[in-house]
Amino acid sequence: MNHSLSSFFVTGWEHIVDINAYDHLLFVMTLCAAFQLKQWKQILVIITAFTIGHSCTLILSALDIVPSNTTLIETLIPITIMITAISNIINYKKETQKSNVRIKYAIALVFGLIHGLAFASNFKFMLFSDDIVMPLFIFNLGIEIGQLFIVLLLMGVLWLYSYVLKKRHFDWNLFFSGAGFGIATTLFINVVQ
Repeated sequence: MNHSLSSFFVTGWEHIVDINAYDHLLFVMTLCAAFQLKQWKQILVIITAFTIGHSCTLILSALDIVPSNTTLIETLIPITIMITAISNIINYKKETQKSNVRIKYAIALVFGLIHGLAFASNFKFMLFSDDIVMPLFIFNLGIEIGQLFIVLLLMGVLWLYSYVLKKRHFDWNLFFSGAGFGIATTLFINVVQ
């Protein structure tokens, strides 16, 4: 089946914003929960680190260097969300420390590798030639713009929460991290049953 380059962008976008594929969305929201509005630069870097990890896996899979094990991936994805949620709560007071932010970048990159495997087989199916560079770039552009769209929506709600309702950021972090952990736990239980 041949796909136009624009379909790679649309597929990347839909991979993020599709409510039925909410594991990726849940991870992005949980990842960003611990950051405050004033840390918007860190949020952009962490989202890009996640996309880079995602891209590396797609490249390795498209070149048949990394095999795709669906059961293992579906087990690991909820675990990445649970670890991120726990890290958000445990390290909340340290979020502004450079060392902790660097750890978050590393986590986003590594977990991006795992999340990339979830879509790797579909990406390989979409390829219409041996050239993966442009399709991968366009696909990741769709992912990045989709993630930025979700983050902008989330930050808009955070702005209302923080500045209009005058609520504490800690409660925001606790809610989103707790929700991320709870939903990921349900996903994990469904996979292992």
